[in-house]
Amino acid sequence: MHGTHYWVVGGEFRSLNFHQLVHGTAQVQGPFPTRKEAETAWRDLSEKNRHRCNVRFSIVEEPRKAMV
Repeated sequence: MHGTHYWVVGGEFRSLNFHQLVHGTAQVQGPFPTRKEAETAWRDLSEKNRHRCNVRFSIVEEPRKAMV
């Protein structure tokens, strides 16, 4: 099996319901081999943007893929 990868995704959203990104603001970082590394990147991005209430980032786990 391949290892799990983690990604940090997000950007600036049009409203505080966080359903639609503002065009051109999407950000993706990764892949990270461990959740801890993804959390570190997430914290850094979140801290840099904490003054902007419409910016949000999440950690996404990429599913494991079985070997064929």
